[in-house]
Amino acid sequence: MIEIIKAIIYGIVEGITEWLPISSTGHLILLESLMPFQTTAEGGAVSEDFFGMFDVVIQLGAILAVVVLFWSRIWPFALTKREREQEGGTGIMSWFKKDIWVLWFKILVSCVPAAVIGILFDDVFDELFYNPTSVAIALIVFGVAFIVIENWNRGRHPRVRALSQITYQTALLIGAFQLIAAVFPGTSRSGATIVGALLIGVSRTVAAEYTFFLAIPVMFGASLLKIVKFGFAFTSLELTVLLVGTAVSFLVSLFVLRFLMGYIKKHNFKIFGWYRIVLGIVVLLYFGLAA
Repeated sequence: MIEIIKAIIYGIVEGITEWLPISSTGHLILLESLMPFQTTAEGGAVSEDFFGMFDVVIQLGAILAVVVLFWSRIWPFALTKREREQEGGTGIMSWFKKDIWVLWFKILVSCVPAAVIGILFDDVFDELFYNPTSVAIALIVFGVAFIVIENWNRGRHPRVRALSQITYQTALLIGAFQLIAAVFPGTSRSGATIVGALLIGVSRTVAAEYTFFLAIPVMFGASLLKIVKFGFAFTSLELTVLLVGTAVSFLVSLFVLRFLMGYIKKHNFKIFGWYRIVLGIVVLLYFGLAA
């Protein structure tokens, strides 16, 4: 029962931090140090490699929240007669929503850099950078970046104000920024892509929406990779913990996504930058003193 309660807490933290540009990985690593799962070596019922898989796969719940909330904007097939008439095509082509198909092709272009590097060097990056010090540094550096970029953007008018205005070149550039998050835990995948999008002239709202949609294939792919590496031989407790954490992450994400979309229409991201800096300092102090 204690492990289930931990899974609920992890799910709440994941659901909140996955979409706010404050690094879900950074928060989960800090939470793991304060409230770790008991491993088999400690007399518990989860394997020593479980958390490395859990903290990635739990994000599927958050991703499913995006699918539910934005279904009409990401489903590329026109199933009703009214939708097919709106597409204006004839025959089989009237069943395809062309603008959504184009959006998905751009999202796939954005996925290429992180997918290639992630598949080739995932274990290397985990070994080198998956530690509190690296996470804290990434939190602080990108926190400063948010503040600097928002100050630089003040008074400027974004050139990309709709998803349809994102070009394949822009999509690839956003994907390159996402690569930073794939390499350095604590950067925040949403934070990296939003910072990159703002730098190249994308509005806050479009940057956030594109980041949400980009997370779908990225996190499905990352979760599949982690599960394959972990193996499918879950204990009953491991499976229960994973399902509970994922379900809680899904429910919390539904509320957080709605909040964030309302927030960024009236505010900038500087508050998240300051939060990242403070959290990074806290992580450095906590683990420095613990050492």
